[in-house]
Amino acid sequence: MAWDFSTEPEFEEKLEWMRGFVRDEVIPLETLDLEPAELDRLTAPLKAEVRARGLWAAHLPPELGGGGFGQVRLGLMHEILGRCVYAPAVFGNNAPDSGNAELLAVGANAEQKRRWLEPLLDGTLRSAFSMTEPGAGADPTLLTTRAERDGDGYRVNGHKWFTSNGSVADILVLMAVTDPDAPPRRRASIFVVPADAPGVQILRDVPTMGDPHEHFGRPGGHAEIHYRDVWVPAENLIGAEGDGFLLAQKRLGPGRIHHCMRWLGQSQRAFDMLCERAVSRYAHGSVLADKQMVQDWIATSAAEMTAARLMTLQAAWKMDRGGTTAALTDIAMIKFYGAGVLYNVIDRAVQAHGSLGYTTDLPLESMYRHARAARIYDGPDEVHKVTVARRVLRDYPPREVPTEHVPTRREAARAKFAELLDTMSVGS
Repeated sequence: MAWDFSTEPEFEEKLEWMRGFVRDEVIPLETLDLEPAELDRLTAPLKAEVRARGLWAAHLPPELGGGGFGQVRLGLMHEILGRCVYAPAVFGNNAPDSGNAELLAVGANAEQKRRWLEPLLDGTLRSAFSMTEPGAGADPTLLTTRAERDGDGYRVNGHKWFTSNGSVADILVLMAVTDPDAPPRRRASIFVVPADAPGVQILRDVPTMGDPHEHFGRPGGHAEIHYRDVWVPAENLIGAEGDGFLLAQKRLGPGRIHHCMRWLGQSQRAFDMLCERAVSRYAHGSVLADKQMVQDWIATSAAEMTAARLMTLQAAWKMDRGGTTAALTDIAMIKFYGAGVLYNVIDRAVQAHGSLGYTTDLPLESMYRHARAARIYDGPDEVHKVTVARRVLRDYPPREVPTEHVPTRREAARAKFAELLDTMSVGS
């Protein structure tokens, strides 16, 4: 199969504008200690510029209010947006809102789209995806949060955490078990729960390695939530009962491609710092660029980033042509490989900068801490490796005699070419 990741010149012009815009207008915001309200005011004119250029909320089809760019173009955009933590929000493409919008786009009815999808795309509504539980992270079939029928709705009880943006969200896109006796992947359903619904108790934003300081009510936090007898009207059910796992996969598939391309943007930024340091730092008689160890770091990083980029674009290309199902193996593969590349490149950049790389005078230490999470969220590396291995092995039936067994192959070859071999024997 041949792949083609090329885009037309008009879109390349958009990408070039994005590179300059993110570099000159968005990345400088990182150096300021901004409160959420201050950040909103500073980014409002930037968002207006993005809208004016037709690049706002590019992750959905035009009929749903998005840009309709497809996964390859989105991937190329996210590679640029990944260079700065603020950039996705400036382009209306930030998680978890973008993923929740994709879920609503495929699962919601017309009225639900009017109530929640349109405001999400417009940037006037904030959402969170409430799936992960303390005892059920990578395996949603182990969820225990229950949504039981109660009159014209459902009564929800359960304990969630790592509900990203949960403490600032207007709505919680909740995954809960509606039929515990159904097959594992038909037990759960998806609901939209108002964050201020009675019984929703948002306990805290869980401090993490990436953000170790306790705070509450800031974008990017990962909330711990108790649902205690929360009544949700039946009209807030997305899709049908039992569709939760399918809808979650439709949400997570594109999201993982976007993650991987954003990681490439982060990797490239760390790589640029690594190379700049290599040609600038003089030690032990020459610049670092002349040291074979550093040359190895640079060459290996360049190769790994190129491989990760091509693998991710290949997955995006397959999705554009056959949907998530056509790219399941590729998506799982890029998730663990891309996370490893991100971590490795940043680690090398830190090492090349020595003590400076360990300080907060450079963004590397923050990038390094956040990169560690990439091997965990949206499924840990090990789960994705199992997925890849199982799907690859489907094409290999067991054989009592190995396919490449030389004596067996020799006998078959002699039978295949018997007549010719006999002629050659007579001729000799």
